[in-house]
Amino acid sequence: MKRITVALIGAGGRGAVAYAPYALRYPDEIQIVAVADPDVQRREGIKNSFDIKAQNAFTTWEDLLSGEKLADAVLICTQDNMHFEPTIKALEMGYHVLLEKPMSNNPEECFIMGEYAKKYNRIFAICHVLRYNHFFMTLKDLLEDGEIGNLMTVQHLENVGYWHQAHSFVRGNWRNAAESSPMILQKSCHDLDILLWLIGEECRRVSSFGSLSHFTKENAPAGAPLRCTDGCPVRDECAFYAPRFYLIDKEDWQGKYLRAYLTNDTSYEGIMTALREGPYGRCVYHCDNDVVDHQVVNLEFANNVTASFTMTAFSNDSERIIRLQGTKGEIKGHMEDNTIEITDFVSGRKKLIKLRASDTGHGGGDEGIMKDFIKLVQKGSGQNSRSSAVVSVQSHLMAFAAETSRLENRVIQMPEYIESLRQKVTV
Repeated sequence: MKRITVALIGAGGRGAVAYAPYALRYPDEIQIVAVADPDVQRREGIKNSFDIKAQNAFTTWEDLLSGEKLADAVLICTQDNMHFEPTIKALEMGYHVLLEKPMSNNPEECFIMGEYAKKYNRIFAICHVLRYNHFFMTLKDLLEDGEIGNLMTVQHLENVGYWHQAHSFVRGNWRNAAESSPMILQKSCHDLDILLWLIGEECRRVSSFGSLSHFTKENAPAGAPLRCTDGCPVRDECAFYAPRFYLIDKEDWQGKYLRAYLTNDTSYEGIMTALREGPYGRCVYHCDNDVVDHQVVNLEFANNVTASFTMTAFSNDSERIIRLQGTKGEIKGHMEDNTIEITDFVSGRKKLIKLRASDTGHGGGDEGIMKDFIKLVQKGSGQNSRSSAVVSVQSHLMAFAAETSRLENRVIQMPEYIESLRQKVTV
């Protein structure tokens, strides 16, 4: 099949690190021919890496989408509150669209995009990469094969990791719900989506509880300055002391991951300058964060399956653990360990599945969604993606309903919630 062409809108961590490198590994499948990003270093980096013509390197998405159509598809990886307008414009111009999650930080915009996915004959997929992850695809196959009979209950745990919480949701871009989105949407729409996919029915009712309990000014140690680099007296005891997170000699995965998002200059002096002047050097107890640091969501689906989902910052590892319980057996899975254990109730026999580790992000999900999107675009319009916006809008609305439940202390009836959105919008 022919190689497709793509314009990249947003050359940050997801656009430049997770997805764009696919074009370097598989140049016969995809060519990146245009880029838009306000950061000159990131923009020039993509332009040079992919040999993009100078006239196709833009500062804003408006500039990229203001002229003639430049590619078969666009990959939109801007900040959460900048997804809606470029997506609608791209669809109207005839582009196929792969959109980073969440679709939007506004439930009405998510609903509109779901309707647009029906209105336009385009491939419009959302980066719910866990649907393309080897671990969750195996779980889906086991359930559909009836391995544990009829599924009845699901327990799903997302350990965010204390270091990931501090970097992204206390100091970083997603710390403030009004500026980005609620944490249950930004971080965990992945997880609500995977529950929707595994269970295979629409969600009927949602309730949720959670709060920001630890990363507050009230919990600041005595004498803690506004910045870790300003002589913090408790730096040796504090788990969140910023220089320790980003040290140049910290060569494990965690250190490299954090530095990549800290600054373009990853020399020692570059890192220390970023910590002294930028947001990531702030004391975690003196930031302008307001998103939760732990939350639980209870869900009931149309087939009477119930699920509980817990997200917590207070873990050492960033990992997902799931337990699926059916009428004939149960499954315990650990995504990061790539292990799945199946127990049969009648025989008591246990079977352990050890999956092959992937060298790409999200257990192969980042590469998997790119491969799927490219194949769909090659085939042409009218194809349905596993993570189509028509489907993905459902899990996004589950996240918004969970946040509404948490804030208003009530159970949300999903049919009523969706109908209320339908009455507010015009497509």
